[in-house]
Amino acid sequence: MKNADAPRLFITGSTGELGRLVVSELLKRVPASSIVAGVRSVDHDVARQIAAEGIELRIADYSRPDTLLTAFTGIDRLLLISSSADHDRVGQHRNVIEAAKASDVRLFAYTSLLHADTSVLGLGEDHRRTEALLKASGLPVVLLRHGWYMENHMASVSPALRYGAVIGSAGEGRFSTATRADFAEAAAVVLSTENQAGRIYELAGDQSYSLADLADAIATSAGKPIAYKDMPGAAFKNALVGMGLPESTAELIADSDVAASKGALEDNDRQLSALIDRPTASYRQVVEQTVRGLAQPHPTGSGRICS
Repeated sequence: MKNADAPRLFITGSTGELGRLVVSELLKRVPASSIVAGVRSVDHDVARQIAAEGIELRIADYSRPDTLLTAFTGIDRLLLISSSADHDRVGQHRNVIEAAKASDVRLFAYTSLLHADTSVLGLGEDHRRTEALLKASGLPVVLLRHGWYMENHMASVSPALRYGAVIGSAGEGRFSTATRADFAEAAAVVLSTENQAGRIYELAGDQSYSLADLADAIATSAGKPIAYKDMPGAAFKNALVGMGLPESTAELIADSDVAASKGALEDNDRQLSALIDRPTASYRQVVEQTVRGLAQPHPTGSGRICS
């Protein structure tokens, strides 16, 4: 049974790729009765799986402030997983922040962007505006600034095997990626640990690599030649659209590559591995696992994706 004094922990976007991992990591640290999972619908396979663990579900839709006010009642610590909306992301975040303030949340954790205050990524503006809203709110805040997800690059493996090349616009820029599982564990550590308010964590993988390194890792794992083909950002975006990605997603990926060519996605401070007390995932090992997983024919993705 949960201790009456134990903090109640709320995870927004709990059925998403990152959210479900955060919930799983929290279950290793706190009783299920301490966790509240925010979902847009309880009629969802992942939501039902979460509920089966003994975790309370509450409807929390970023675009519906009335659901947020109800959902955050009695919550002590809240994790806002950044919205994936193409439009009005900051407006959705504002709704969450205002509801959290009205509900007297004692700690507000936000998944921001690596070095958001100085980042040249197009994504950086929304994160800077959200961080500004949090600062103005007066809430006790901890910022979890995420680097690039390794899974974004693993979506390049299948096309690389098919066409013999990894394409991009990052030049010799390096990415300090980590897996969603690494980032999820960090969030669970922060939510289940005292005295986190006011901290800013720049979270990135232990290893940095270029897209040429990524191509080499795929080639080594697959036993076939794979090259890296660098191209201008506009041409890369058009190529991604031609592969079937939505234009907004292609724009985001191409912009991120160009920013990476300027060093925006490299970080060597190893704050993430220090927080989770273990090394972050090795990109070469994850590439090898991904190549093995593609050994049997099945439908494949069209290119890199982002979260």
